[in-house]
Amino acid sequence: MSTSTEHFGKPVPQPLAAEASQLDALNQWVMEVARLTEPARIQWCDGSDSEHDELVELMQDDGTLLPLNPDTHPNSWLHLSDPDDVARVEHLTFVCTGDAETAGPNNHWMAPDEAHAKMDALFAGCMRGRTMYVVPYCMGPIDSPLARCGVEVTDSPYVVANMRIMTRMGAAALARIEREGSFVRGLHSIGELDPERRFIMHFPEELLIKSYGSGYGGNALLGKKCHALRIASYQARQEGWLAEHMLIVGIENPQGETHYIAAAFPSACGKTNLAMLIPPESYRRAGWKVWTVGDDICWMRPGADGRLWAINPEAGYFGVAPGTSAKSNPNALASIQRDTIFTNVATTADRQPWWEGLDDRVPAKDWQGRDYDRNNSPAAHPNSRFTVSAKQCPSYSPHAEDPQGVPISAIVFGGRRASLVPLVFEARDWTHGVLVGASMGSETTAAATGAVGVMRRDPMAMKPFCGYNFADYFAHWLSFDKPGAKLPKIFHVNWFRKGDDGQFLWPGFGDNLRVLEWMIGRVKGEARAVDTPIGALPKADDLNLEGVELTPEAQDKLFAFEREGWLREFDGIAGYLNEYGGRLPSALLVEQKNIAATLRG
Repeated sequence: MSTSTEHFGKPVPQPLAAEASQLDALNQWVMEVARLTEPARIQWCDGSDSEHDELVELMQDDGTLLPLNPDTHPNSWLHLSDPDDVARVEHLTFVCTGDAETAGPNNHWMAPDEAHAKMDALFAGCMRGRTMYVVPYCMGPIDSPLARCGVEVTDSPYVVANMRIMTRMGAAALARIEREGSFVRGLHSIGELDPERRFIMHFPEELLIKSYGSGYGGNALLGKKCHALRIASYQARQEGWLAEHMLIVGIENPQGETHYIAAAFPSACGKTNLAMLIPPESYRRAGWKVWTVGDDICWMRPGADGRLWAINPEAGYFGVAPGTSAKSNPNALASIQRDTIFTNVATTADRQPWWEGLDDRVPAKDWQGRDYDRNNSPAAHPNSRFTVSAKQCPSYSPHAEDPQGVPISAIVFGGRRASLVPLVFEARDWTHGVLVGASMGSETTAAATGAVGVMRRDPMAMKPFCGYNFADYFAHWLSFDKPGAKLPKIFHVNWFRKGDDGQFLWPGFGDNLRVLEWMIGRVKGEARAVDTPIGALPKADDLNLEGVELTPEAQDKLFAFEREGWLREFDGIAGYLNEYGGRLPSALLVEQKNIAATLRG
């Protein structure tokens, strides 16, 4: 695949030149990066097993990867981050567009010239003595018309190993780039892992990402949030599709019909659990099945039939470990018994990975490699992760690699709300549904730095990830409602409603299928609901609750419409929407005012 040239006196592998090759732009950019960063050597990655084995051996030798128990977790490894580098850093993440209004109040903005100067000063000479890896990758099935390619340049072999799992990385992606001549450029260096010298810059108008000073997944695996959401959302608006922070799950009923649902929840709010849901025993006996297409990111576009069709641009899962157990997510647990990279989990005495919520064993080492001390709990970092191929999931969908994607029957929004918000409700129409998504709120989790448990507005679960002004993003969503469109129904769920004792009222996990069944019934025009100002709500007996014991308080609050509370909520929504000024689509303000007026009676 490669030849060698000389660069800084060192052998430098490069792809073979092709006649009139579209790789000229890629080669030129790589050499510009090399002149800036001054690596000791350059390695073009082909994604092969032998290359992967060499990288793993390298990381074992330098202590970057620690082997786990080969009998219980074959070909699995543990990576321990710098303690100051364990989550996304939203306050250091910027969108760099020609003007601040394009980025919007939902993003930190920096002028492109200023951002380039700042980043290039950090990158100057940063790879001296290191290998610079060139990682061509494809987000989405390699032959899908909706897939998009990128190239990440990085000095982290840990990043290369993860990108091999999370994307279609290597020779096939490079071949597609050569055919198409278009790709997203991503430049990454771990730098010195200094929090004071850490920035993640996005240049949507240039299809470019620059990330410095972090080795954490969301900051360093540039194909993931940086490309597949921040850059892709901008691309999607230009090209007429949607790039969303959504899982994709297929629900097959006993009649053999499969309905695909896309659902947006903020990080660490149960997306992976829902994507890999195992039906309750009574449902399994009846013939219900669940198919996992994706657990985190969804790219959707209108098909010739007017429906939205979706692909999962990722090839793997970068899942949150704490709370994953045989009870909460047996499929995820089964997926990570082999060929998995664990990050910042604890380990048992026999070097098995461990985290809070897994089981009742006591770990030997915590996530910083220290002897476990209950006084220094938790043992695993709350945002510790596993990286594993999607194909290892027992519920992996046979249609996950279909180039055209899968048709979406319903879109679901949801977050953590301890009060007010019922278990489920349905939007009246597309505009109402966009308002539901635009105004959704959730309590923060450990997936981002900052306080945990604070309620914030997180439109479509895209607050950290939308690559342009939310007002324009809402308008883009509204634009799909046009003649001939057969758009999915939109719902909102809240698995996290609590009772007066502070305990969750809904059992969650596999029992969430009961709610999805009601949604599918609504899509088919078969399930009942009660109309309220906030949307259509089921009564408790509209769901199949066989085998579920709900207290009277749970039945009351999970299916309740609380007029006074919702009036205060809609006053808050008005204040939030007004933050976007005159750029906000008037249709959302009209919808908010109409619902508020109905609430006032």
